[in-house]
Amino acid sequence: MRDFQLPGRSPVFSTNGQCATSHPLAARVAVRILEDGGNAVDAAIGAAVLLGFCEPQSTGLGGDCFVLLQPSGESHHVVALNGSGRAPVLASSQTLRDQGLTAIPEYSAHAVTIPGAVDAFCRLSEDWGRLGLEASLAPSIKYAEDGIPVAPRVSFDWSRAASAGVLQDDGKRHFLLNGQAPKPGEVFRASGQAEVLRRIVKEGRKGFYEGEVAQDMVDSLAQQGGCHTLEDFAATESTYSTPIVSGYRGFDILEHPPNGQGAAALLLTQILQNLTLPEEDPFGIQRTHLECEAVKLAYDARDRFIADPDHTQRLDHVLNPRTAKRLAALVDRRKPLRHVHQAASSVHRETVLLIVVDRDLMAVSLIYSIFHSFGSGIASQKFGINFQNRGAGFTLEAGHPNELGSAKRPFHTIIPAMLKQNNRLVMPFGVMGGQYQAAGHARLMSNMLDYGMHPQQALDGPRSFPESGMLMLEKGYDDGVMDGLRRMGHDVQIPDVPIGGGQAIWIDHRKGVLQGVSDFRKDGCAIGY
Repeated sequence: MRDFQLPGRSPVFSTNGQCATSHPLAARVAVRILEDGGNAVDAAIGAAVLLGFCEPQSTGLGGDCFVLLQPSGESHHVVALNGSGRAPVLASSQTLRDQGLTAIPEYSAHAVTIPGAVDAFCRLSEDWGRLGLEASLAPSIKYAEDGIPVAPRVSFDWSRAASAGVLQDDGKRHFLLNGQAPKPGEVFRASGQAEVLRRIVKEGRKGFYEGEVAQDMVDSLAQQGGCHTLEDFAATESTYSTPIVSGYRGFDILEHPPNGQGAAALLLTQILQNLTLPEEDPFGIQRTHLECEAVKLAYDARDRFIADPDHTQRLDHVLNPRTAKRLAALVDRRKPLRHVHQAASSVHRETVLLIVVDRDLMAVSLIYSIFHSFGSGIASQKFGINFQNRGAGFTLEAGHPNELGSAKRPFHTIIPAMLKQNNRLVMPFGVMGGQYQAAGHARLMSNMLDYGMHPQQALDGPRSFPESGMLMLEKGYDDGVMDGLRRMGHDVQIPDVPIGGGQAIWIDHRKGVLQGVSDFRKDGCAIGY
């Protein structure tokens, strides 16, 4: 139990159903759908789409999603759905290299991949939902028309993006109020996207990927130099697969397979299992150092091998226990590793995650993103659909498995997850934060399973992350820890923004109680009934 004289959050307890996510309105909408007879899939779609209006800097209809789903009554069965879009058929890394580029410009049409989330939502609703798309999308249509008061953390992120000049012409028109980012409490509306949702309700995925909405997207991207076509949009299709799994301290961690970085999270936990973490002080010098070194090594492997699964055959190598053992042996307990690839400094802090569990224990972990804050900064002219820049996850290195290519899916940072014990789901979860997410999953698991923390405590603890040669430490670390890490040779910095966010729902099967937890770094909460 937490100390009630200190800042912190209590977990939310309920018995019938629950949603944990980064905005209270979305959590409330999900629970209302559950109360109206919907299941976890109906509620997850409703919350996810609404988050595109509550947090438009983080996600929206122009983005991608990944999903892990446990159907009700099927505790041994978890389904993975890949709702990430592909590069245009005409995309070519050689064309960009011929233009003198060595990387894909992040805020350009070259970085825009076809949005995959809408197809995934339509497929989820048809295959697993109970009430249908109209019930799931009705709250978002109403809020997009009537407006949503902007929350404090959202306003903070919105202002940073606007000050950085991320939004381009139509993006400014659709996402700024009188040319400025909205302040907390100001109301944001998106009537053009409300109309898009009405067409999806009426026509299904065709209302988005064909006809006037698709033409608006293609024309808007063409004006920015894109090579996207109507055929690219019409061909978009989400795909089912099987989660990848790895054991940790008597539990099984389930991750979405590539093209996301779930395999890096599993590799990282395996490296940590090969290291002897200190029993005392989970936020002390030695634990922080060891985790930092493990992250460097796991991410180096990630960036070498993880890509569109149709274009890489190295997943078995990443997940092989011998790989983790060899990497763990490279860790020096006294000083940081040098000359090991680290995450780039352009890590974004956006993305939305939601966890839903219903009364029949159908569970959904869904993560939904446009990559950087406001994605590419490009919005469609008529309907105001903000395009992701997930194509910036490709490399232009010739022959690399993640090289930009025709109709190829890029490497993704976003990853949903689940935790099982004795082959029974005990916690769907996720940690947001761009590049940080694989490290965040491992940190959450280690906090809980190595140090015995409740999931809420595990989320609340301070975070660290090595990026661009620096070790980022949140303000929650003791000054003595920062000084000790500097003496070891780490270049310690305090980040400008919090590192990620996270949500989880712990399923107490013995008591029949759900325990929802949500990260203080976001505006959200867990709500149950």
